[in-house]
Order: sequence, then C-alpha cells, then structure tokens
Amino acid sequence: MKITDIKVEKYSWPRVRPVTNGKHTYTHAGMSILKIETDENTTGIGLGIGMGWGIQDNGLIDKFKQELIGEDPLDIEFLWNKMWVPKLVGRRGLSTQVISSIDIGLWDLKGKIAGLPLYKMLGGFSNRTPAYIAGGYYSEDKGLKELGDEMLEYVSWGVKAVKMKVGALSLHEDALRVKTVREAIGPDIKLMLDANCAYKYYDAIRFANLVEKYEPYWFEEPVMPDDYEGFRKIAEKTTIPIATGENEYTRYGFRDIIERKAVPILNPDPYIMGGITEFMKVVALSQAYDLDISPHGNQEINIHLTAAISNALMLEYYPQQHDRMWDKKYKHTLLLNDDGTVSPPDCPGHGFEPNYEELAPYRIL
Repeated sequence: MKITDIKVEKYSWPRVRPVTNGKHTYTHAGMSILKIETDENTTGIGLGIGMGWGIQDNGLIDKFKQELIGEDPLDIEFLWNKMWVPKLVGRRGLSTQVISSIDIGLWDLKGKIAGLPLYKMLGGFSNRTPAYIAGGYYSEDKGLKELGDEMLEYVSWGVKAVKMKVGALSLHEDALRVKTVREAIGPDIKLMLDANCAYKYYDAIRFANLVEKYEPYWFEEPVMPDDYEGFRKIAEKTTIPIATGENEYTRYGFRDIIERKAVPILNPDPYIMGGITEFMKVVALSQAYDLDISPHGNQEINIHLTAAISNALMLEYYPQQHDRMWDKKYKHTLLLNDDGTVSPPDCPGHGFEPNYEELAPYRIL
C-alpha cells in the first residue's frame, strides 16, 4: 500500500454565542479535515485545528505531501521523523500542528486496515473513561446565578467533574465566581479552574490562596506555557495541583515540564503537540514518573487515547451549548454514558467520519 495524495478541507461557523476565557474571545467554531488517500482506496481522516491556516500561509501540506506520497502509510514512526525536521519546518507552532493532523490520519488509516478501533490499536486499557464538562466561560449575559445554574446542569448529566474559566476579572471577582460554583455543585463534585495563561506567577499564587478553601481539583495553565519556573513557584505556595500542557509541543517540551517537578497533571493535546505518535511517547514518560494524563482538546480523538492508557485521569468533554454543529459535524456523535463516563466507538480507526452534507455550507477552504 502507498500514499497517493493528501487533501485538506477547512470549515468555520459562528458559535451560538461568543465565549470568553481568561484571555481570549471566540466568535466561531470550526474544524479542519485532512484526507490521506492510498492506492488501495482506503482513506485516513486526520482532524486538526491549526492545519487550515498552515496551508494558507505556509504551504506546509505541499511540503509534507512531497515527503509522504509513495510511502507506506503503515510506517508511521518513520513518516513522523521524516516530517519533523526542525531546521526546515520549525520545532513548534503550525508546522507541528499540521504534522499532528497527518499523524492522526495515518493512525485512522492503520486502524481501518487492521479492522480495529484506535484505542485497541494503542493499548486497550478500558472502554469507559470518566469525563468532565468544559464550561464556565465568561459572557455578557452570564451572572453568578447563571454560572451556577450552568455548572449544576452539567452535574445533572451524571458527570463527577466540571471545569470553569478564571483570569478575565479581578482576583476577588473570580474568587467569588469559584465560590458560587462550589456552592452550586456541592462538595463531592470535582471543580477544575482554567486560567488559559492569564496570570503572572505572583498573581496566580494570590488567586490560589483566595480559592484554596473551595478545594479546586486542579489549577490549569495559570501562567504562560514556557514559564516553567512560574509553575514551580506556584506549586511551592499552594496545595492545588497544577495542570498544564495544552500549548506544549513534542516529548521534549513535556520532558522540560516534568523535570521541574511542579506539574502532577499533564494536558497534552494530540491535535497540537505532534499527534498520536508523540502523545504516546509523552504517556510513557509520564508513567515513568507516576504522573496523570488528562488530554486537552476535542473529545473525538482523545476518547481513544484515554481508553488506551493506564494513567488517564479524565476526558475533557465539550458540550453542545456553544457549538451549533455539535451533533452534525460527524456521522457519529460521542455521547455521555449515564454514569458520566464516555466510551470510544467500537469500529475500525477513530470512527469519526465527517458529515460532509451538513458541513458543506460552512466550508472556507
């Protein structure tokens, strides 16, 4: 079998309402689809976020296509190393995000050829992963009561954990929001805080001191992703576990985080950090240090990754409230089980074939 072509499509649509985290406002949602075609009429589907911009701005797909056409798609380790040549394409950013999407497509193709679901190909540890709902964004029409009601609704779905945003308001205003959510969901539901890199380390320490009494389960990305010393300084001053990694790249970046001995919960994003191939290397590294993995990003690929490994903590699950295409963009929609867990599709590959008919009005590339 040989790779014959790589094609890309990009889609974008307006959100139900804009959402804001600690630093950014997002008015649109979207997806990129990469198709890896072969001479045996089997196609791998790669999913990504930055891939479309990489094509438009840098011609990265053309670069990688030249490297991959004619190669055996099953030689995934060889192909990853053939693409990731930092001197030529960069160590981070769009180039690694494009490699991530290609890598996801290669693994989907491999699963289809083998007739196995992705999580079985990668290890097959469990067919159920506990999920947390990623919500609690800022919006103009969301006061304290609305925030509490939102998080309580998520709990009513059966999940045992929810996540909210912090960092956009003053320390005391955000501490009041955390207090409101804790009182709404009760003491037995895990509550995670996500700052999206909004703080300097000294303000993150102040904020952690204000909210420790509400028992956050973790404090995610309190500082910029490269501020490894900041993570260490915060960890020394709070009992709240630090989580980070959604903006980190490759096993080398996670090696540098782990060496600081300040972050017990890693959030690698396979759509960003190098794909499934690199994700599994970070998993092995984390297991050697008895650290937990809770991957960042859309649940469709991550459900396979959490189901494949022994140290998966939780699956990040984005609800339909913010995405009008939530149950339309794929032919299979990943739903919560009654107990708040999620199960991977039991079909070859990753199992998320795009619903091109529904997506067609939103295509931009």
